[in-house]
Amino acid sequence: MRLLSITAALLLASATTAAAAPASVTVAVAPELQKKFDKTYGQREAAFLTADLREAVEEALAKAAAYDGARIELTLVDVKPNRPTFKQLSDTPGLSFESFGVGGAAIEGRVIGADGAETRVDYKWFETDIRQSRANWIWSDAEWTFDRYARKLARGKALARR
Repeated sequence: MRLLSITAALLLASATTAAAAPASVTVAVAPELQKKFDKTYGQREAAFLTADLREAVEEALAKAAAYDGARIELTLVDVKPNRPTFKQLSDTPGLSFESFGVGGAAIEGRVIGADGAETRVDYKWFETDIRQSRANWIWSDAEWTFDRYARKLARGKALARR
């Protein structure tokens, strides 16, 4: 009998948790950054980075109930690659994939709660030490920024610019 009541309580708790809708996440690119993608980085990179940011935030929010039922609108404002992009390599003969530098990203966003309340959730991080930038991937620091942003957002932290 006791087992039956514990099971019923667990089922009731999981039913109320499952009823909460996960946050919807949209990612856009700022007009100035879009020009940079068109001219310098390439459209392939814009598609990759917006999808990566959206997935990082969705995965982190799926593990936490910080913004259930909310709408999260993010804008990728700036990114810097650690290594040359494919477009940069094709546009600049002599440029090597072995080249590396400091990277990072800047994100502006807002969370619109189910009650209509709006909260700004801006964040930026760019590596400042070239010794830490020997990354193996074009967007290592940008991806690190996305993951860190997503984790903080999932914990319900109000994010501020660094």
